Amino acid sequence: MSQRKPYYITTPIYYPSDKLHIGHTYCTVATDALARYQRLKGRDVIFLTGTDEHGQKIETKAKEAGVSPKEFVDAIVDGPRGVRDLWRLMNISNDRFIRTTDEYHVKSVQRIFRRMYEKGDIYLGSYKGKYCTPCESFWTESQLKDGCCPDCGRPVTDAEEEAYFFRLSKYADRIRDLLENTDFLQPRSRVNEMVKNFLDPGLEDLCVSRTSFQWGIPVDFDTKHVVYVWLDALTNYITALGYENEQFSDYDRFWADAQDESSWRRSNIAVNIVGKEIVRFHSIIWPAMLMSLGEPVPKHVFGHGWLLLDGGKMSKSKGNVVDPYILAEQFGVDALRFFLLRTFPFGADGNFSNELLIQTINTDLANDLGNLVSRTTAMAVKYFNGTLPESAGATADEIDLAKLSAAGGEITLSATSDGDPLLYDAQLVALASGLRNRFAAQMDTFAPHNALSEIFKVIQRANKYIDENAPWALAKDMDANGARLAHVLYNLLETARICGVLLTPFIPESCGKLFGQIGAPESVRTWDSAAVWGALPVGATISKGENLFPRVDMEKALAELEAASEAAKKAALPPVELEPYTAEPVDFDTFCKSDFRVVKVKDCTAVKKSAKLLRFTLDDGSGTDRQILSGIHAWYEPEALIGKTLAAIVNLPPRKMMGLESNGMLLSAVHRENGEEKLNLIILDDAIPAGAKLC
Repeated sequence: MSQRKPYYITTPIYYPSDKLHIGHTYCTVATDALARYQRLKGRDVIFLTGTDEHGQKIETKAKEAGVSPKEFVDAIVDGPRGVRDLWRLMNISNDRFIRTTDEYHVKSVQRIFRRMYEKGDIYLGSYKGKYCTPCESFWTESQLKDGCCPDCGRPVTDAEEEAYFFRLSKYADRIRDLLENTDFLQPRSRVNEMVKNFLDPGLEDLCVSRTSFQWGIPVDFDTKHVVYVWLDALTNYITALGYENEQFSDYDRFWADAQDESSWRRSNIAVNIVGKEIVRFHSIIWPAMLMSLGEPVPKHVFGHGWLLLDGGKMSKSKGNVVDPYILAEQFGVDALRFFLLRTFPFGADGNFSNELLIQTINTDLANDLGNLVSRTTAMAVKYFNGTLPESAGATADEIDLAKLSAAGGEITLSATSDGDPLLYDAQLVALASGLRNRFAAQMDTFAPHNALSEIFKVIQRANKYIDENAPWALAKDMDANGARLAHVLYNLLETARICGVLLTPFIPESCGKLFGQIGAPESVRTWDSAAVWGALPVGATISKGENLFPRVDMEKALAELEAASEAAKKAALPPVELEPYTAEPVDFDTFCKSDFRVVKVKDCTAVKKSAKLLRFTLDDGSGTDRQILSGIHAWYEPEALIGKTLAAIVNLPPRKMMGLESNGMLLSAVHRENGEEKLNLIILDDAIPAGAKLC
């Protein structure tokens, strides 16, 4: 067994009723950064994500698509540009991926359900109330908001059926104690919301089975019931470790290592990261289930905020989602990862926009980090052929100062004269060598945005250090200033190294490139080395590589995004869509009143001042020309139709269009291909005479 301290962190398991959007990506990237941070510190990490694949909504959508529920979710989870593909693209380092359709999870849930039933915490009853299908949530009348679901705002339906219930009310006092008297739920602002909205009004027992649909895990002792979504979904966090199954054997080490607190046991290790919309399930229902099972509750549940678009929550059902594939392919995976975690405070809502994304890339990544690395490596190559002299490294005084700063000691710096270069050195060294502790303090409290702010304070100070020392001026007299120039460049490279180590959880691929350019071997890319000043080997080979983050042309990029988004929407549409059939029947006598005739096109011209209308002069066999106007110019040029044999209904009342009279209507067939309307005139055999009746 590994001697490293274990750490278990999870995302929610996502509901694959459609493709995932940028909100799901935000949660997963943040959890990935936290997992990578713990690995960097040397902990033995299991990072879990996955998909919640049962429920009425999946069953309904699969039926609409003409496939089985399993086929439906397989396409979204494992199909092209599906969930797994997205996490591979975003460089997500999850150790496990659970699907609630996995056989081991199904068996575990059945065992858990039975254990809670045999304990008396699950009982058979009857449910009558309100139900929101998209949220898979039951509500009382008093909990509704304007008669709709309080979570998503959509209409609810009346529901009444036999169901098994979990005695959630039994655990109300213990849950209140857990929320109010510990740091279990983070951020702390979520606690009052849970207590006021759910505990104070009184917890009601929870429906945990359904009989009105079949797509779920059967209750093995009463198979007309399927396990309702939350008992199925929430238990994934422990079944994925081997709880009540033989698939894995990590539960004791990664969850059950716990300490006694009041009337429950609390894991020393496990952390559930979730969106705020499901905090209720994770902070009330989930710990109550664990208490029923006699198992520890997680160390923390952290409910992050939403990414808002035009002031509202992104939602697949609302259609106002942002496609992470398009953004990652346009700007790069690391740029997108960085933007999500740099820009939005993790516990609060944030307003997403493409303009803000581009601005963040240009300001932080291109101007600050990119310029620091680019300018420093370029000067090292230009002035020293990529290898600094041995004398360029950290001085004894700098090393002592760095140790004091890393230990959190009080430091007072003063200059011997205006523009004292030693003061510039000391300021940079002190700030950079104390960075790891400041960074860790933020990451340990689930504040990756603040951790990045600490890093960029150092990066910005390093760029200022370049201006203070003016290396280009020093290089004009290498005999007099060469040693000073080399030391300045070493300090910049060492600062870039420390920042690179701590940026690795956020932009891992780019940090690998950074280390390659500054010549940092694996031994100085570690957590321990980030607290040591002077770890970069002086004789390292420095190279001027490609810019880590080129500047983005805002106007051009926005236009390209718009085009890519439209193309993606079009590609996602069905290949062929037909108009729905008319449900209202037409009696035979009414149909026979319609006079369909063969007509031949004698002339066809575009109607002036109209983009749509064509003016047809037709031979209908009556001896008198017939004029019909038709809005088909988008599909046909008029001269191409002269001489064609068409079909028309000729006994419609005349009507005026653009001041011209139209007597009848030409017959055509319409459908859609990838969202684009297609029209084809009914063109007949030229051997059919004008005026022949269609029947």
